[in-house]
Amino acid sequence: MLRRYVSPIALVAALAAGPAAAFDLGNMSDAERADFGAAVREYLLSNPEVLVEAINVLDARQAQAAAASDKDLVAANAAALFQDGYSWVGGNPDGDVTLVEFTDYRCGYCRQAHAEVAELVASDGNIRFIVKEFPILGVESELSSRFAIAIKLIAGDDVYKEAHDRLITLRGTANEESLSQLAVDLGQDPAAVLARMTTDEVTAVIDANHALAQIMQISGTPTFIVGDEMLRGYLPLAGMRQIVADQRS
Repeated sequence: MLRRYVSPIALVAALAAGPAAAFDLGNMSDAERADFGAAVREYLLSNPEVLVEAINVLDARQAQAAAASDKDLVAANAAALFQDGYSWVGGNPDGDVTLVEFTDYRCGYCRQAHAEVAELVASDGNIRFIVKEFPILGVESELSSRFAIAIKLIAGDDVYKEAHDRLITLRGTANEESLSQLAVDLGQDPAAVLARMTTDEVTAVIDANHALAQIMQISGTPTFIVGDEMLRGYLPLAGMRQIVADQRS
């Protein structure tokens, strides 16, 4: 049976037309494939904007796939994210949208986001806010998180919130001396806080958050969970408000 020859230009046009005009490269001869490749190259060099369009489409598809995967991760780990029993819960405990933040006290973007997240929660009035201690940036990060967790265990949620706000804005080094002074400023016995920092109970909280982050494929801070959506990185206040609005709609 004779195979009809299709010109390379026609093949390029068919390729540009999309799946409806798909063809089988496997049925082409070597000469046809060479001609087709040359025609494609000529077409792309003459119309480079097609490459930009194709990359944009690919980026959009990959972003959609990543967002869908993140939603699945949130759904599968909802109990650990929203009801772990040990993380600090602020804002409106009965809020209609829950915001979770994985944070590191030495993270520059976490520090940048801190005031904006506080403004979001305070101005909205209907957001349940959960902080996940997630130290990943070295010794000072770990010491800071251990201090915050120990303070929560010793003195409760209100003092934890004060400690959290002080740690995220701390200038200088987080070490035994500076943390002892912070404990005094918070009305706590520094020796008791430092001793509690090294306990298995504090270590268990950090280990659990790290294990959850690994399951959630979280490797950086800040990472936010807003309802069923995951936001990997800093987003200005207006963007956060829009995500909250989208969750409600």
